[in-house]
Amino acid sequence: QVQLVESGGGLVQPGGSLRLSCAASGSIFSIYSMGWYRQAPGKQRDLVGTATSGGSTDYAESVKGRFTISRDNAKNTVLLQMNSLKPDDTAVYYCFAKRTYNSPASWGQGTQVTVSS
Repeated sequence: QVQLVESGGGLVQPGGSLRLSCAASGSIFSIYSMGWYRQAPGKQRDLVGTATSGGSTDYAESVKGRFTISRDNAKNTVLLQMNSLKPDDTAVYYCFAKRTYNSPASWGQGTQVTVSS
């Protein structure tokens, strides 16, 4: 299991930007997949995007072109840069990590993002 701690959530106006950070308890260099999910009130938890140890990234259609995931192996951190935020982006954002393709995911505690004027 990987211990994960998210930070960087908050209140932002529509059109604004936020950057979320997910700090892992150890080296992330060899962790197969890391990324973010989000869960809005009354809705299921949905994938936002992933970044693999091989350097590939994938995003939900709803965030493509606005969100960017990056892995900082030196700091054992995964970042989620969110631009052009919309009210529909309001949710609790959860970081996850999977050591291998078949491993169960480890989760952070979540950080609230609210997009409102």
